[in-house]
Amino acid sequence: MTLPPRALLEQQGDSFGSHRAAEPAGALPQPAQRLDNDFSRLFAGEMLVAVETLNIDAASFRQMEEDAAAHGEDAFAGVARRVVATVAARGKQHNPVTGSGGMLLGRVLQLAPGRDDASSVAVGDRVASLISLSLTPLRVDRITAVRSASAQLDIQGEAVLFASSPFAKLPPDMPERLALAVLDVAGAAPQVARLVKPGGVVVVLGAGGKSGVLCVAEARRRGGPQACIVGVESFGAYAADLEALGLCDAVVQGDARDPLAVYAAISQATGGRLADVTFSCVNVEGAEMSAILCTRDRGTAYFFAMSTSFTRAALGAEGVGKDVDLMIGNGYAHHHAEHSLAMMRELPAVRALFERRYG
Repeated sequence: MTLPPRALLEQQGDSFGSHRAAEPAGALPQPAQRLDNDFSRLFAGEMLVAVETLNIDAASFRQMEEDAAAHGEDAFAGVARRVVATVAARGKQHNPVTGSGGMLLGRVLQLAPGRDDASSVAVGDRVASLISLSLTPLRVDRITAVRSASAQLDIQGEAVLFASSPFAKLPPDMPERLALAVLDVAGAAPQVARLVKPGGVVVVLGAGGKSGVLCVAEARRRGGPQACIVGVESFGAYAADLEALGLCDAVVQGDARDPLAVYAAISQATGGRLADVTFSCVNVEGAEMSAILCTRDRGTAYFFAMSTSFTRAALGAEGVGKDVDLMIGNGYAHHHAEHSLAMMRELPAVRALFERRYG
């Protein structure tokens, strides 16, 4: 069914989306408590999208699953109810416990005037957002499927992307769910490419998940055959997948919330060198100290996981006398979508793993 165009408001929309902040008014959309998700009218610069799939942040999805289980609900009903309640209350999928969101896949319904990219996108294009659902105005009318393995929900609803909101058109050469899973963590690999040096020692916590696998793959590409790549993964099946990929020099099956055990295993795996750079990609709280202890003095601990606590990381590093650079992961990097999708084309074993899990 083709819907009529939405009314265009004359007032200029802020390219950063502050005009959609309902509480408090004028705030930027990510820290705002509530966004205006009335899409019967659009502001200048906005893109209206018919949403088909939400890819929920891994830490957020796990929290909702665990909370549902604690209240005797199954995953489908429990996660679906929490997403609907959050969006109804906040006008966006901004998990009130984890503070994280996710991203979406959908079809462009309407483009309001005032977009610099108007020549590169058209009504009907299938797109994935490259910004967090925690700052994306969203309305959910119905949830039709919940897939725990990929942390994805199929929905009927709508969303708005602002003029400053990065997005990617869906590639024609791979399944959409696969592309969505890759684009959800597209910022990981480019950050690895910037930080890993040839022959370096790299540790990846949560190495068997979506972002972890991309970090391991990019670390091997940048570090070369002389690099020492160690993956830490708590889930047995994912640890076995890492072993089968053959990209790691060692795979440690362990819980990143046990920093002393992880530190001992990494010390052994690296011959006492520890990591030049550690990437934390876990989806649970309490892994900060494993990343810090596993990193050599003047090395870098990069926290890509949304479950990271700045307080625990900063004070924890002080407490153990570790002089390491602590970096907060940024899910956006220039050309990160193209970078990560290209990896799927260039690394057939990694693509096959993602297709089996998420495609």
